[in-house]
Amino acid sequence: MDERKPGQQLRQLLQLLGRLAVKPPAKLRTWQLTAVSAAVGLVVAAVAIAAAGPWDSSGQRTAERDLAASREAGGGADHAGGAGGGAPNAAPSAPSVLAGIAGLGRSARKAPDTGGRRLADVLRPLMDDKKLGRERSGVVVDVATGKRLYGKSSGRALTPASTTKIATAVAALSALGPDHRLTTKTVIRRDSRDVVLVGGGDPTLTARGEGRYVAESASLRELADDTAKALKKRGADQDVSLSYDTSRYSGPPQHPIGPNENIAPVSALMADEGRLDDSSSGPAARTAEPARDAAHNFANLLRERGIGLKADPKSGKAPEKAAELARTRSQPLSALVERMLTHSDNDIAEALARETAVAGGEPASFDGAARAVRARLDKLGLPLDGARFADGSGLDREDRLSARLLAALLKHAAGPGRPDLRSAVTGLPVAGFTGTLVNRYPDASAGTGVVRAKTGTLTGVNSLAGTVVDPDGRLLAFAFMTTGTTDPQGAQSALDAMASALAGRDD
Repeated sequence: MDERKPGQQLRQLLQLLGRLAVKPPAKLRTWQLTAVSAAVGLVVAAVAIAAAGPWDSSGQRTAERDLAASREAGGGADHAGGAGGGAPNAAPSAPSVLAGIAGLGRSARKAPDTGGRRLADVLRPLMDDKKLGRERSGVVVDVATGKRLYGKSSGRALTPASTTKIATAVAALSALGPDHRLTTKTVIRRDSRDVVLVGGGDPTLTARGEGRYVAESASLRELADDTAKALKKRGADQDVSLSYDTSRYSGPPQHPIGPNENIAPVSALMADEGRLDDSSSGPAARTAEPARDAAHNFANLLRERGIGLKADPKSGKAPEKAAELARTRSQPLSALVERMLTHSDNDIAEALARETAVAGGEPASFDGAARAVRARLDKLGLPLDGARFADGSGLDREDRLSARLLAALLKHAAGPGRPDLRSAVTGLPVAGFTGTLVNRYPDASAGTGVVRAKTGTLTGVNSLAGTVVDPDGRLLAFAFMTTGTTDPQGAQSALDAMASALAGRDD
């Protein structure tokens, strides 16, 4: 029997795969390398599950399917194909390897307590790194027991940047449930030919015919297909008027940061996040009027399907007693949360914050969403001292969260009693493999493939919050925050080193 600890086995396997990928043996053909990668990937997944802590049976580690399958930027539990442009995965995914393993919960709870003093000794010099800003805080919590293993100014509320999305995820999942879907539909005024395209708050609605996420996302093209069929069946396919309804959301659509390539104006109706290129994540030029552009795109799709429109679409509101023609629905909320966290998607974040407001009876605006998110987290009993929610994405510098709150959110989402919140953990990027961590953590790092965390970056602000399996097999939740940084790359490296220290301690 191999007596190495699971974390050590995983790191050695990752290093082997890394060496094969960078410098394969001269006589190893492409198909052989692919087979080796697949085999190693399956073992990596198995070892990751063995080290993963107590709650595999309820789905917490499902994102390891992509870790086992390929080292691609798409990441997380977002199983939409290969990297960015839709290239095929290097190896098959391994759902059978990821089935729950009985007894892990009991064994994890019996793991030896190595104590907080040694962990403090390990983290203290890393937290004192000069690359970090003038204000810094951190906390580490044992998820199974709830015990705090380390803390430094953990209750101080600092600017969290995109780690705010963890709070948005937990609030939305709690308010709406993981199976909730966002619906975009067309309706018609009774005894008329007046069609209304009704926005349902889905920023992932796509007008594209192919590419990443198209197969899973709600489709404007399919909605046009079904709408055209319904109109023809009614004999109302000519002299049609088209309007579009964005009344689901209220308040200013422009984020307080102003026009920005990181987010489109927030609207209940948009296609492909208002992107003006073919990207599906990251910064991109955005339209200033996403609803109008989506409606004009839809009008052209109807014309291509033989529907005669009187004029270009105009903004309007659907009648209360309008008859539904067709609808298209988003992926489940759990999948949207994973996509949001993996790629730090600001458009999805703001939509989910507003949907939390709708569920909570608040106006679906920036202010209403902030109140609704806070109220939902308060209902969960989370520590909100000093917390301030100015938006759902973390782009607003007025946001304030504490490391204690971030760790509590993760602990709550990872706990065995809340499987409905699990995607707030499974969507976290995997160090060195997926999403916003794909280019961080070298192969030799103790955290590679073991740390999964949400990044947060604004000018002068860096944060990292996530989970990690320590050498004893314990699942830890951590949050490290700093403001006033002047070396963003250095600050990121310092934060990554702290997370890696949790994965590689030798108590």
